[in-house]
Amino acid sequence: SVRHIEMCKVKDPFLLWGVPLSVLPSFGFLFDIDGVLVRGKTPIPAAKTAFQKLVNSQGQFVVPVVFVTNAGNCLRQEKADQLSQLLGVPDQVMMSHSPLRMFKRYHDKCVLVSGQGPLLDIAQDLGFGQPITIETLREKHPLLDVVDHDRRPDVLVTVILFGEPVRWETNLQLIIDVLLTSGYPGNPYHHENYPHIPVLACNMDLMWVAEAQSPRFGHGTFMVCLENIYKKITGKDLKYEALMGKPSKVTYQYAEYLIRAQAAERQWQHPIHTLYAVGDNLMTDVYGANLYNRYLEENSRQGSKSRLASAAAAHCRSVLVCTGVYNPHTEVPLDTRASIAETVFHGHRDFRFEPGLVEPDHIVPDVDAAVDLVFQLENFAPN
Repeated sequence: SVRHIEMCKVKDPFLLWGVPLSVLPSFGFLFDIDGVLVRGKTPIPAAKTAFQKLVNSQGQFVVPVVFVTNAGNCLRQEKADQLSQLLGVPDQVMMSHSPLRMFKRYHDKCVLVSGQGPLLDIAQDLGFGQPITIETLREKHPLLDVVDHDRRPDVLVTVILFGEPVRWETNLQLIIDVLLTSGYPGNPYHHENYPHIPVLACNMDLMWVAEAQSPRFGHGTFMVCLENIYKKITGKDLKYEALMGKPSKVTYQYAEYLIRAQAAERQWQHPIHTLYAVGDNLMTDVYGANLYNRYLEENSRQGSKSRLASAAAAHCRSVLVCTGVYNPHTEVPLDTRASIAETVFHGHRDFRFEPGLVEPDHIVPDVDAAVDLVFQLENFAPN
């Protein structure tokens, strides 16, 4: 169930009788962008008010902040520049593909990239030295020769799905070719080529909201097609080495890494104990934050020492705002909300629906109220 519901602004977040206020943060914010800070290219008024509290006179954040978006069809710097121009905030944008920086073992390998936008620039910016686009592979395909090695490209060792492509049929065909031939498209299919070469996928959104009257197919829909075609041909499941973008754990792990890096750069000595993920979507922002919170709490209990489980935070709290896709005026009773959510759940195949994961810790009108609430919960007053 919803553990706290705050449907009005906190009048005075610093009015905490008898309790000394902290001036050094032991928490960080993970802000969604669309529906929380902006609508399209228009800033939400509450966002400007919120950042007056979050950014000091030197133009620095007073607490660690990362903007976490599932967008992935442009360079990270381009998205950061857009947000800075709209709201005047420092550059701390994280795209759906940003965690690929952690997969250094593939950075010097020949990888096939699929999606839209400046794919080669995006891949190279993330550290990949030998990316090949579907278009390049399509042009080379008629010339592939299993005998003439001089005319055959390097073996493809990984497939990276950045987002939904324009020509779905071409992308589906050539990606299947690569998977079924262990990276040698043009060779005959062999059923023993399983498990297939690694697949890394960003942004699992089944649908996205456009200017059209109804939602458009997103990258998640393309992935559904790819998964089903692969299984129809082989009788086996397509496996992902990693899934990125909200609500995946990898995304929140990388976001927390960026939060901790900010705190270290500013020489804030307090450990970051709590992350507050502020979003407008129950199925991505809230689900992802609650899933990561469970991961943090389980690892805290188990005392895990693994590299990916070395997160310093103890909790990740979900804060739902009412300025985007969530509409409080269509609220339904709690006992029926879970069944409705499961019916419309658009999560990826590998994310099992759990009713408790779509219940936010807090509900507030907008991002400004979210900042006030968190400052109060953390007994925090910026210096």
